[in-house]
Amino acid sequence: MREFPIAGLKIIVMRGDITEVEADAIVVPANSRLIMGGGVAGAVKRKGGAEIEKEAMSKAPVPVGKAVTTGAGALKARFVIHAPTMERPAGETDPDKVYIATQAAVREALGLGLKTIAFPGMGTGVGGLNPLVAARRMVKAVLDTLHGSEQPLERVYLVAFDKELEGAFKTAVEERAENP
Repeated sequence: MREFPIAGLKIIVMRGDITEVEADAIVVPANSRLIMGGGVAGAVKRKGGAEIEKEAMSKAPVPVGKAVTTGAGALKARFVIHAPTMERPAGETDPDKVYIATQAAVREALGLGLKTIAFPGMGTGVGGLNPLVAARRMVKAVLDTLHGSEQPLERVYLVAFDKELEGAFKTAVEERAENP
């Protein structure tokens, strides 16, 4: 785990299981229908309970660029923020969709007055994006969205499931720390 202070925010890069992270909210890179089948969404549903998907689907459809919040069931987090990166399950995504989905998740967290949020690699699993490309877009989206805001967010966790994504997150954050 490595912590990076940038513009009054602490960005923590870590490797692990996002369903085990103790944060106010964890983010699910969703599809617009909010069907929680595979990837992070499937893991969240398995560990947190089917009630998360049931509540999410009651709020569908959600376009890419918007986000909705549900309870977190049996997870350690208080909430799950569902931020679509693709229109349909197992669909395609791109760096711009990752950027606006990440922005939507941050805006949702700000609207709820949350202090901590945890992101997986948005679009790096089912979406098939290169981890470094996605990480750069995610970090830019977080910092762009918080720029000029009242910023109740104190910590943003970037949670990698493998060494490659962890390295991509570190690189992306280091680049922004050097050139805020």
